[in-house]
Amino acid sequence: MTWKELLRKKVMLMTLIMTAVFLLAFWFVAATVGSSESGGVSSIVNGGNLINSFSTGAFIVSMGFFFGAFVIAFLAIFSSFSSIAGEAEQGVMQALLPRPLPRWKWYLGRWLGYVTLGILYALILFTAILLIADAHASIPRDGAALVKAFLLFASVVPLLISLSMLGSGLFSAVGNGVFMTMLYGAGWLGGMIDKLSGSLGLKEDALHTLHNLTGIMSLLMPADGLQRKMTAELFSLEEMNGMVSMDLSFFSLDISSVPSNSFIIYAVLYAVVVSAIGLLRFQRKDL
Repeated sequence: MTWKELLRKKVMLMTLIMTAVFLLAFWFVAATVGSSESGGVSSIVNGGNLINSFSTGAFIVSMGFFFGAFVIAFLAIFSSFSSIAGEAEQGVMQALLPRPLPRWKWYLGRWLGYVTLGILYALILFTAILLIADAHASIPRDGAALVKAFLLFASVVPLLISLSMLGSGLFSAVGNGVFMTMLYGAGWLGGMIDKLSGSLGLKEDALHTLHNLTGIMSLLMPADGLQRKMTAELFSLEEMNGMVSMDLSFFSLDISSVPSNSFIIYAVLYAVVVSAIGLLRFQRKDL
């Protein structure tokens, strides 16, 4: 039912069109960056060329997943931001819930529908970005690293949908859309400041205060932290630290800005608690 509704509302159609545009643009950018290597990947004959090829591939892949994370996030948010409030405002909820169907089943059914669709889309996008990058540069090929990277890439979907459905039970459809967009933007901004703060030349006290602020932002919205952890796992950053330069300008990633495994556990608990609160709120909501 959830998939059919998204198709009826043309959410998936618009997503697929924008994805095609994004991947086409990414192909041309990757081709341009990849062609800057003298002779391409096939000419690698020494360690210096190998490192340069890896750095070029890291730049292309990081750029693809940087924008791909926005695509995944906005699909998760805008597919579910009106799941409760929007249908209640239109009278659809009142027509469905009087049937002999417990509210928790309806809520979990919607949640599973949105999450499975989002994860399937994440898999397609994840694969497409890697295939395009592989056509123009060297990319990581370790199977375990790719699996861990995908799980982290897709983990944003249930987190955002859980929070969006909770917001849909608290705010109006438009209000929840604005709330989710602003909250995701705040988390992204905190992550970006955290990555770039080391190059600002700030004093230690100011840097400590800035890190505390960005840490709070990441705790309120862990999505960007999960994406940074995904990139670190994809490139095995801990093993490569000091061997290969990851100074990729706007897409830079330093080992000090990568969240720990404890942050991953926190993000999982965050999603579970938010889902439980959203379900309990919906159980008591006066429609």
